[in-house]
Amino acid sequence: MNNDGTVKKEKFSIGKFYSKLGPLVALLVLVIIVSILNTSFLTVSNIMNLLQQVSINALIAFGMQFVIMTGGIDLSVGAILALSGAIAAKLILGGMSPVLAFLVGILCGAVFGAVNGLLIAYGKAAPFIVTLATMSIFRGMTYVLTNGNPITGPKMNDSFSFQFLGQGYLFGVPFQVYLMIFAYIIFYVLLHKTSFGRKTIAVGGNEKAAYVAGVKVNKILVWIYVIAGILSAVAGMVLTSQLASAQPDAGTGYEMDAIAAVVLGGTSLAGGTGKMSGTLVGALIIGVLNNGMNLLGISSFYQQIVKGIVILIAVLLDRKQAND
Repeated sequence: MNNDGTVKKEKFSIGKFYSKLGPLVALLVLVIIVSILNTSFLTVSNIMNLLQQVSINALIAFGMQFVIMTGGIDLSVGAILALSGAIAAKLILGGMSPVLAFLVGILCGAVFGAVNGLLIAYGKAAPFIVTLATMSIFRGMTYVLTNGNPITGPKMNDSFSFQFLGQGYLFGVPFQVYLMIFAYIIFYVLLHKTSFGRKTIAVGGNEKAAYVAGVKVNKILVWIYVIAGILSAVAGMVLTSQLASAQPDAGTGYEMDAIAAVVLGGTSLAGGTGKMSGTLVGALIIGVLNNGMNLLGISSFYQQIVKGIVILIAVLLDRKQAND
């Protein structure tokens, strides 16, 4: 409302528009373009394949959402995925129940995430530097554990529970898609409907103000990186099951896809703002982009260039939004 009593017209902003509807519009436009260029895109088999690919990135991105909303970053998620999967595979081949081995793998992911959180929260080290270092450490541990070779064997294929996680179907839909949806609901509620979520947003908006208001900032930060570690480990279990083996280089580059999904979904890299629904849409955008370029026979070298450009555009829109 203006001083003269007239209604103040809100100025149109590309940044604000993108944060509200941009990700969904971008996804719809991308689907239409790919569908026109390749009619096999909308076949049931391809859609199921697409959702399988998206589910792993989405699981990691849900954890990355919390991290980025605090103004942080986690470059170690791909390495945590690989190491957790390798540990679970080793335990299965050693005779442990696949269900118990998966739980141990997820627990390991939580511990790895806690290491990141403790170093960042109490060591007061920059998230980029800490997770860059732990990425190297966890990846090195994976190579030591696997001796640089895939972990596989008859027991990896004999267990129904192991196979079903990454290869099973329920009512014609891959089981891992249900897992993605379940994780989305849980972490949507955690971020948007609980005090923990409100504290996460407060820490990202202004860490000092959150501390003055009584928020236990260090505790929140540690738990956020634990969440990122757990979800990366879950993604590692799914990928290990899907491949029926633990690959030493599994998850390489996955951190970039997860960050891209969060940023494309409208979450600010400065922290404090973002929606879980946007991250899910962002993961779908990355998935459609990858799937579409594969169907069109575009070289993987050019795919990296295209994805980089898309991420750069999203970052520029993020800065535009911050300046509006």
